[in-house]
Amino acid sequence: MTTITKGAALRIALAAKALEEVNPRAFTIKLAEKLGLPLTEDKLATVTVADLKLILGGEETVEPDVDTASIKLAVRYLWGDNGDDASVPKAEAYVEGEMPGSLRVAVASNTADSLDGHFGSAPRFLVYQVGRDSIKLVDVRPTLAADDAEDKNVARSEMIDDCQIVYVQSIGGPAAAKVVRAGVHPIKFPQPVPAREALARLQATLDAPPPWLARIMGVEAKSLSQFATDEETEEA
Repeated sequence: MTTITKGAALRIALAAKALEEVNPRAFTIKLAEKLGLPLTEDKLATVTVADLKLILGGEETVEPDVDTASIKLAVRYLWGDNGDDASVPKAEAYVEGEMPGSLRVAVASNTADSLDGHFGSAPRFLVYQVGRDSIKLVDVRPTLAADDAEDKNVARSEMIDDCQIVYVQSIGGPAAAKVVRAGVHPIKFPQPVPAREALARLQATLDAPPPWLARIMGVEAKSLSQFATDEETEEA
């Protein structure tokens, strides 16, 4: 008797990728213990986030600090979501250079146009051009191909190395180091928010950027400029 259907095997493989550190074999065994054999699509569709947290409790299955966003994404894969999301917005027409002084920002996204993804498991990056007067979605980049790379965090970093900033719900230390080496500045938003809400906050600082953002933009921070003016006044 078949112990697992082909469709169920594919769902489990996608869920294992979403969980990053999971041992696929141990994960499959844990699911079988929870759901019984044979493992089928119908049985996987009954798994809840709470169930998966319990299944992942064993050290041999996954690291205990796996983030909730990755668990939710894994559950969606177990339910049959293959990463295609009709609610994901379409990129807008954009010509390089049409927004002078703007920043390019990647957003790790699990659903629609939300900033709700873990860097290493989000199924896509939404790429925005953020200027003083407008925000444009210029690209949508699925990450599935990067997951087949020898080092998927390096591959994901290379996918967004034309961006100055990447917004994520969470990111591990080693992955963050690889992002920084790619010339991208990671910023965490622990609570999910609409991507444009987070970007609007960034947009509001462009006229008077804080020092970290001024370095990215290649301009002088207002606070530093004021300090320089005070020094010149004292010298005069």
